[in-house]
Amino acid sequence: MGVPYAEVIGDPIEHSKSPLIHKFWLQTLGLDGDYRARRVTPTELPAFLRSRRGDPTWRGCNVTMPHKQTILALLDTVSRNAAAIGAVNTVRRGEDGRLHGRNSDVHGIWRSLDDVELAGKRVLLIGAGGAARAAAYAIQQRTPGSTMVMNRNVAAAERLVEDFRLSGPALPLGKLPPADLVVNASAMGMAGVPWPVLDLEMLSADAVVFDMVYVPLETPLLAAARSCRLRTIDGHTLLINQATEAFSIFFGHGAPADSMATLRGRLTR
Repeated sequence: MGVPYAEVIGDPIEHSKSPLIHKFWLQTLGLDGDYRARRVTPTELPAFLRSRRGDPTWRGCNVTMPHKQTILALLDTVSRNAAAIGAVNTVRRGEDGRLHGRNSDVHGIWRSLDDVELAGKRVLLIGAGGAARAAAYAIQQRTPGSTMVMNRNVAAAERLVEDFRLSGPALPLGKLPPADLVVNASAMGMAGVPWPVLDLEMLSADAVVFDMVYVPLETPLLAAARSCRLRTIDGHTLLINQATEAFSIFFGHGAPADSMATLRGRLTR
């Protein structure tokens, strides 16, 4: 049998940092394995999964845009949280070739917000796609006082509010309302995707701003938050935290906790 491997799939995929992270951990731990990036278009996705089912060296894949929601119908089983979210970002191949979907973004979001008090707080979620659904699911487990959703397409924001029974309103993109936590789960601010100028003056003085975008790492939202002396959480924090669960799924070993500072240094080169 060949070298076990996993990969990340999406379209586009060139920006992904997942190969760097997983290869670094494999090397640090001295494990025999590989992790690759592969561009898979929406029309190629069914055939790609069929081909991987029969490959015993393939441990699974991470899933990024635009496949997180459409891939559900192509899998054999889906975890409870992934089903509730309606999005999968980690697929594991069983020894029988069956494909099992999970959502490690939830784990990554929980870990990223470990020391952020959410009970009774006002949360503003920007975006209404797969990442926003994972964020809504994760945040609701921490019993916030209210969760508002802001999105260019207000109808999509309204569906998200309804799906997760959020207590806050759906809002059009514009001036940020009073909030204690802001989570950008949209593609806005990503390299090549403009970020509109959004006024942060209504945020509480001790508000936390969490941007899930990691290319670039210093997004316009984070830069604006830091200029207001607000606490920030960047996309690398989420990226590493969600990757730890995927790594253990693919390679059966926990990520080396004492290597995280070195890894962050490599990610910012």
